[in-house]
Amino acid sequence: MTEQGKPLPFRYKLASRLARLLVGLLLYGASIQFMIASRLGNQPWSVLDQGIARHTGLTVGTIVVIVAGLVLICWIPLRQWPGLGTIANMLIIGPSVDLTARFLPEPHAMLPRISYMVVGVLLCAVATGLYIGAQFGPGPRDGLMTGLARRGLSIRLARTLIEITVVALGFLLGGTFGAGTILFAVAIGPLAQIFLPVFAVRRAPEPIPQPA
Repeated sequence: MTEQGKPLPFRYKLASRLARLLVGLLLYGASIQFMIASRLGNQPWSVLDQGIARHTGLTVGTIVVIVAGLVLICWIPLRQWPGLGTIANMLIIGPSVDLTARFLPEPHAMLPRISYMVVGVLLCAVATGLYIGAQFGPGPRDGLMTGLARRGLSIRLARTLIEITVVALGFLLGGTFGAGTILFAVAIGPLAQIFLPVFAVRRAPEPIPQPA
């Protein structure tokens, strides 16, 4: 949605928006792996993804894709409709997690681990600004939150209930909950609010009619 509340036409600044979407989703996957490699606490949904991965033998990235697909099914009773950004979110973030895992060294000393944790949170905030700023529709998890909000829950309550549920399930399955999870929960909202205006694609202002 634009600042005026109207969706952008699909072809409006298409190349620029697609670039933002792709880079944002690739960075989002990298941010997940930075936090996983820190071993200091994952992003809320990644606690669940890692927990499931440990019981299935599948990679975390594969689980990210599967869980996103299952969440997308939950859109049906909520009468949510996916956009290009929704499908891209489901298909790109998971492979980006696994690709980053192949090349990212795993730190052992505490200082590099803390650095990875902080980089993961910051990368996620930048990624959020990019892919949401492209305005191609929410990701599966964000859409679940907004869909519940349309059924009467506040956005804050819907997000809190969802993230508490996935963190609890993920922790029981062996996913890593820790300081990074708490830092992410506290910092991601304010940081995303900083980066969203930076990367958002805006509709060009309409010319002011001149008096005859």
